[in-house]
Amino acid sequence: MSTHDHDHSEDGLSRRKVLECMTWAGTGVLWTITGGVPRSLGIIDSAQAATAPGMTFLQISDSHVGFDKPANPNALGTLEEAVNKINAMPEKPSFMIHTGDITHLSKAAEFDNAERIISQTKLDVHYVPGEHDFIDEEVKLYRERYGRGTKGHGWYSFDAGGVHFIGLVNVVDLKGGGLGNLGAEQLAWLEDDLRSKSKSTPVVLFAHIPLWTVYPQWGWGTEDGARALEFVKGFGSVTVLNGHIHQVMQKVEGNVTFHTARSTAFPQPAPGSAPSPGPMKVEDARLRSMLGVASINFKQGDQRLAIIDTPLQG
Repeated sequence: MSTHDHDHSEDGLSRRKVLECMTWAGTGVLWTITGGVPRSLGIIDSAQAATAPGMTFLQISDSHVGFDKPANPNALGTLEEAVNKINAMPEKPSFMIHTGDITHLSKAAEFDNAERIISQTKLDVHYVPGEHDFIDEEVKLYRERYGRGTKGHGWYSFDAGGVHFIGLVNVVDLKGGGLGNLGAEQLAWLEDDLRSKSKSTPVVLFAHIPLWTVYPQWGWGTEDGARALEFVKGFGSVTVLNGHIHQVMQKVEGNVTFHTARSTAFPQPAPGSAPSPGPMKVEDARLRSMLGVASINFKQGDQRLAIIDTPLQG
């Protein structure tokens, strides 16, 4: 959740795949989403030259503070580089979303270090947990820091700039290599949360593990994610933001645009390109081109979301 408190039938979506664009590294692209279909406006350098109207917020993910293996011996250092990049933005974002795996081993010192670095942005940060944030013995360190005002295991919603944001938790009781899950209690809450919202309200769902099935052989998906997506079927503009897979992947199905973010710590292999998922060692010169952050812009009145993926380098 945020570092501040918050107040407050037809089967499935159309399977028509309008567009699926997958990139594992390279130049960031500005995506403007109009009528549910994204179009590319250009590379990140030219995109940053213009001031985006409307509300802009940032997504970072998978900081894995405490990770020190060969894939990146200094994950805290690359998180700090990401924060420096955020602080250098010409226009200050409204807030930031972190889509989980703040830490690597759920240790108090790791949470402390993450907070020390991320707080340098001076932004309100809205968190959801990754599975690496829920592995301390009593599963309490994440909740003590970020669980104020949340429901159940940490889900919540808030409104900003005319958009309804919903933070979901799909990392509870994960089995090794298993898919994420939301559970009946959270799904019932989600349905109720959306009931009072106008269908013209733009909706952003964010969770750690992708809500759509990216690669089930590696557990890259949420077993009951389709049920959650049924509840947003009637909304005109829905964006789903996730982390977990440490690479940019985009897909559009009907009214829903899915986007996964890079990690600030280490890359993972493309689906099926390795025997298993996990930290991927690349040449030192390539590492920072495979890490980064995402900036999302919404302009009131035209139902647009524009996504800019920014690598730390390149």
